[in-house]
Amino acid sequence: MARKFFIITGISGAGKSQALKCFEDFGYFCVDNMPLELIDRFAKLSSASIHKRVALGMDIREGKTLTRLPDLLRGLRAKGIDYRVLFLDASNAAVIHRFSETRHRHPLGIKIEEAVREERERLLPIKEIADKVIDTSDMTLGELKEALSRTLELTRTKEMTLSVVSFGYKFGIPMDADIVMDVRFLPNPNYVASMKKLTGLNARVQRYILKQPAARRFLEEYLRLIESLLPQYVREGKSYLTIAIGCTGGHHRSVFIARYLAEKLRGSGHPIMEFHRDIDR
Repeated sequence: MARKFFIITGISGAGKSQALKCFEDFGYFCVDNMPLELIDRFAKLSSASIHKRVALGMDIREGKTLTRLPDLLRGLRAKGIDYRVLFLDASNAAVIHRFSETRHRHPLGIKIEEAVREERERLLPIKEIADKVIDTSDMTLGELKEALSRTLELTRTKEMTLSVVSFGYKFGIPMDADIVMDVRFLPNPNYVASMKKLTGLNARVQRYILKQPAARRFLEEYLRLIESLLPQYVREGKSYLTIAIGCTGGHHRSVFIARYLAEKLRGSGHPIMEFHRDIDR
């Protein structure tokens, strides 16, 4: 993997903090608001460290010394340290609205309209050397993440980790579940004496469930539904998605359905984790 070193900067309120969080989701080692004097040393250390992807946040909080950033970056490139500058921008109206909504104070500590104008003037030399400028005025978080993904040339399907978990309703629904499916409508192997002490990981239990036409039809339709939803969740910026499958005790039906779903989704390109929360209760 080639090393990637990003400088993320831009207008206050344009989404730099959110962008850094997105970079973390993409697997980058991120540092926010590092003193200008340390950038040269940090760049050298990062190029020699185990971190292959690094993102450094810089903004107006650095003060007037931020005007030295373009010269400093040119010096890094002269030393053979490659980097890309990402500049986040937004209209004055969007920035003022965001500060009004959050009630945060602008880093310059003056009236917001004046602060935005002054900051824009100070950051103009940095914007002019940026490799990429993203206007976030009308963007949702999901759209920002999509724009960053294209900038980084990442594969979107690798950004979201799927967790498939089985559970028993008698023990409660998992707190972190995003999608919950109740499979208690399926025939319960618990009432078959020879399978009562087995689990949904056992082939006999699996065959018993798959004998039911309703079960086979459900698996086919539910899998198709989940596969159609995954791109929508990715587009909205989710990094983790938990699909919870529940039956009465979390031993038989939910365990098999979760195992089946996890195995089928492994071909989707997403990292898959499989858990059976209540299987040993």
